[in-house]
Amino acid sequence: MSAKAERLHLRLDAEQRALLEAASEAAGSSMSAFVLRAATDAAAGVLADRRAFLLDEEAWRAFDEALERPAQDVAGLRELLSRPTVLDDGRGGDQA
Repeated sequence: MSAKAERLHLRLDAEQRALLEAASEAAGSSMSAFVLRAATDAAAGVLADRRAFLLDEEAWRAFDEALERPAQDVAGLRELLSRPTVLDDGRGGDQA
């Protein structure tokens, strides 16, 4: 592991700090190590679908053909995706 020379400064309220302290203690690490691990894991997740991938010629052809096909309606999918789920907080499924 390389030496760390960069710093990241964050502003947080007392409740956020208490939450991070409790979680880092529960994980058995320092708050700094806990926050760094959580932030880098989240960053990797955000970027996961934006990374390059390689396909051989046959796989590329199939992939390209699939992209070129016109979109199709799937019976019931539009209705299903417009309904609130158990993960929604009661404000509806289209809240950001």
